[in-house]
Amino acid sequence: MRVVIQRVKFAEVIVKNKSVGKIGKGLLIFLGIKKGDTENEIKYLVNKIINLRIFEDSNGKMNYSIKDLNYELMIVSEFTLYGNCKKGFRPNFQDAAPIEYAEKLYNIFVEKIKESGLKTATGIFRAMMDVHLINDGPVTIIMES
Repeated sequence: MRVVIQRVKFAEVIVKNKSVGKIGKGLLIFLGIKKGDTENEIKYLVNKIINLRIFEDSNGKMNYSIKDLNYELMIVSEFTLYGNCKKGFRPNFQDAAPIEYAEKLYNIFVEKIKESGLKTATGIFRAMMDVHLINDGPVTIIMES
């Protein structure tokens, strides 16, 4: 699994001109699932994400996690995170998990995040989404399980 985590002041997902999810201050997580990923990767990433200290304290040092501050999360499925561009000019997505399997793991990931008690919004799996956000920092972290 691969995640791109962006610290945001605001994030919203629009599908077919309709808002399907919105958060205030917190983290926007783009989640890519590859062939062979399991629930073990989910447990690892969820723990890392909710405890990742990337919010500043009063001295400007990244010392607080999203859990510490009770901020919000937005999770967006993003199979293109496994696009391979080494050959040619068109990305190859053969490393991405098959749709049905990826959707199952995506839903488990969302449920595990929600178990943290943090307000969590999502996009819609497989939908064309417009993602609106205001970066905070910007702070962007890329992580793999």
